[in-house]
Amino acid sequence: MPQKRPTTYHEVKPGDPHPQGWQVPPVNDLRSAIALLQTLPGHYIETDREVDPIAELAGVYRYIGAGGTVMRPTRIGPAMTFNNIKGFPDARVLVGLMASRERVSALLGAPAREMGIQMAQARRNVTPPVQIEQKDAPCQQVVYRADDPDFDLRKILPAPTNTTEDAGPYFCLGLVLGSDPDDRDNTDVTIHRLCVQGKDELSIFFAPGRHIDAFRQKAEAAGKALPVSINMGLDPAITIGAEFEAPTTPFGFNELCVAGGLRGRPVELVDCLTINQRAIARAEIVIEGEILPGVRVAEDQHTHSGKAMPEFPGYTGEANPSLPVIKVKAITTRRQPILQTLVGPGEEHVSLAGIPTEASIYLQCEDALPGLVKNVYAHSAGGGKFLAVLQVAKRNAGDDGMTRQAALIALAVYRELKNVILVDEDVDLFDTDDVMWAMQTRFVGDLDTLFVPGVAGHVLDPSQQPFYDPRISDKGTTTKTIFDCTVPFKLKPHFIRARFAEVDPSLWAPSLFPH
Repeated sequence: MPQKRPTTYHEVKPGDPHPQGWQVPPVNDLRSAIALLQTLPGHYIETDREVDPIAELAGVYRYIGAGGTVMRPTRIGPAMTFNNIKGFPDARVLVGLMASRERVSALLGAPAREMGIQMAQARRNVTPPVQIEQKDAPCQQVVYRADDPDFDLRKILPAPTNTTEDAGPYFCLGLVLGSDPDDRDNTDVTIHRLCVQGKDELSIFFAPGRHIDAFRQKAEAAGKALPVSINMGLDPAITIGAEFEAPTTPFGFNELCVAGGLRGRPVELVDCLTINQRAIARAEIVIEGEILPGVRVAEDQHTHSGKAMPEFPGYTGEANPSLPVIKVKAITTRRQPILQTLVGPGEEHVSLAGIPTEASIYLQCEDALPGLVKNVYAHSAGGGKFLAVLQVAKRNAGDDGMTRQAALIALAVYRELKNVILVDEDVDLFDTDDVMWAMQTRFVGDLDTLFVPGVAGHVLDPSQQPFYDPRISDKGTTTKTIFDCTVPFKLKPHFIRARFAEVDPSLWAPSLFPH
C-alpha cells in the first residue's frame, strides 16, 4: 500500500552502498539511467537520422543490438535513442536499454553474474512505494485529455511496429498498474501486449494467470470498468522488478516493492488526473484509461493479417480474436518525453523476464535446499523463460537426488519454465560452450534425462499446441525436461578438469586485460 512519505524515512543515496551489499547507482528514472549509460563506452548511442516507427526502427535495431532469439544476423549492442521520428517532430524513442546483461548490471549496481541473487535479496527486503503530490510529479508536466475533440493518441505517441506483419502499432514496454476494484491499495503491476486500435482505444492481451486480469474479471462481473495507468519510460529497477510472478510474488503483492528494495528507497506514485488510479510519478509517459466491461475486439481488426507481433520465443504471435479494450481518458508526459520500446524477441526481454526468474528459482531452492544451488541463469535461448541452467555444489551422495529435486523446484516455482540443465560448480553456467561441454562429458541420455509430461507451460511456445503434440488438449501444455549434466558425487575424483597455472595475463597482454 502506498504510504505518505515519512519525514524520517532513511533512504539509500545514489552511490552509497546498499544494506544488502551492492552499490546503488545514481538512477531514479529513465533520464538518469541514460545519463549513466553515456559514461560507459559502448553502451549507448543516438541518431538524428529520420526513422519510420513502422517496422524500420526495429529493423535498424535488429542489427545494432537486439540479440536474444531474433533471427540472425543480430548481436548484443548499445542502447539507442532515435531523435528524429517520421511524423512525430517532437518525439524520441529509446530501444535496448536492458538488452545487455552487463548494461543491466551497471543500472542495478550488482555484478552481472550475481543479479539473480541481488534480485532475490531485494525481494526479501522490500520497500513499499509512497505517494507524492501532483505538483511534484514530472509525469504530469504535459497533459492531453481525451475529451478534447482533437485528441488522437496515434498522433501524440509514436508507437512502433516490429515488423510489417504486426497487427498494428504496439506499446511494448507499457507497465500496467491496476487494482482490486474493491480495494485500490491491492495493486499489481505487469507488462502486457498493448495494440493501438483507435484514437482512444488499446487492446490488451493477458497471458493466463495474470493478476490484473483477475481484477478485470472481478470488475467486469460487477459491470464496472477497471481503471489502469500505463506507465512508460521508467527507472529500469521498476520495469525489471515488475516481472516477478507467483508464487514468488503472490496475489496481493505489489511488485513496486521490489524496485524499492533494489534501490533502497521507495518508488513514488501520484494520483491520476482522470481516473481513480495511481501512476508512477517519474515516468516519461502515462496513459490513463479504463478496461471496459464486456467489450472485445479482434487484435488484428485493422490488418486482418492473423499476426500480432514478434514474441520472445522468436516467432510472430497469432492475433487474438477477442481481447479486452482500454478506453483512454488522458495522456500525461514529461516535457519532450522519451518513448521506450523493445524488440519483441530480443535480449531485452531476456533481461526483463530472466533475471527475476533466476531470483525466483534461487529463492525457493535456497529455502528448500540451503547451500546446494549456487547460481541460476535463465538462458537467452529461452527468452529468459523457457530454459534455466542451475549450478550446484554437491556435498555428499545424498545431493545426487537433491540436485534433481532442485530442478523440480525450479519447474514448480516458475510455471513457464520448460527445460532445466543441471551443472556442477566447476562449470560456467553463463558460458553456453561450457554448459554444452558438461552435457557431452557428464550426461548419458537414458540415465540423466527426466521427463515431466502434461504440465502447464506457455501459450506462446508454438510446440505447445495440439497440432504439434496431439496428446495435449489445449495450447500451453508440454512435457518438461531435466538434463542432469552433473557428476555423481562418488565419481567426482574421475571428473577433475585439467588445471592450469594461475598467472596474471595482463603482464603479457595489457590491452586485453586492463586493470
